[in-house]
Amino acid sequence: MRDHKGQKLGRFAQKACLAGCLAVFLSACSQTVSAPHQPETPAVDPVLESMYGAVQDGEETIPAVDVSKMEPRNVRQVVNYRTSYATGTVVVDPHARFLYLIMEADKAMRYGVGVAKAGLEFSGAADIERKARWPGWVPTPGMIEREPERYGPLSGGLEGGIENPLGARALYLYQGGHDTLYRIHGTNEAWSIGQSVSSGCIRLLNQDIIDLHSRVPEGSRVVVLSAEESGKGEF
Repeated sequence: MRDHKGQKLGRFAQKACLAGCLAVFLSACSQTVSAPHQPETPAVDPVLESMYGAVQDGEETIPAVDVSKMEPRNVRQVVNYRTSYATGTVVVDPHARFLYLIMEADKAMRYGVGVAKAGLEFSGAADIERKARWPGWVPTPGMIEREPERYGPLSGGLEGGIENPLGARALYLYQGGHDTLYRIHGTNEAWSIGQSVSSGCIRLLNQDIIDLHSRVPEGSRVVVLSAEESGKGEF
C-alpha cells in the first residue's frame, strides 16, 4: 500500500512539475511576443505649421502645405546676405532657386522658388509696376504652340482662383514702362519649389507669395541674377 501510494504521489509530483514548467514556458513566450515597434512621428515645428497652414483668403481657401515634406532650405527664413542693393530690393537668383527680399544689416528674407525656362531667360533689373490678388492668366502663344491640347482651350484666358497657375498673387515686372512678361507668382504645387518646372517664370508657395506681396509696394526694384552672379550674396 505504501508503494502504491508512493507511486501515486510520485506521478502527482511529476504532473505538477510538468504543469509548472509549462506555465513558466508559456509565461516566457508571452513576454517575448509583443506588438511591432511603431516609429514615432517626427514633431512638426508649430511655427512652420502656422506659416504654411491653410489660409482663407477672401472666397478662396489655400490648402495647407505638408511641411514634413519640405526641404529645410526652401522654408521662408531670414539669412545673412551682403549686397550693394538697397533695402527693399527683390533679388531673384533663378539658378540657385531662391528669391531674396533685402533687409537692413546684411540680412534678407529668403524664399524657395520654382523656376521655368522663361525664368532663366531674363536677367537684369526691372520694376514691379503692377500687383494682383488672385490674378487672371492667359497662356502665351509659345505655350499654346508647344502644348496645343493643354493650353489651346485656355487661349481666351482663365479667371483668378485656386486652380489658376498664377496662384494667389502675382508681381508684374516692367522695364521702361514695357511689360517684360516676367512674373513672380504663387503656386499650389509644393513639389515644384526648388525645381526646374515646365512653365511660368518664378513661382513661390501661395503662403510665401502672399507674404512677399504684403512686403513690397508697387515701384519696388527687382534684380534677376545671371548664372555668373548666382550664389554670391549669401554668407
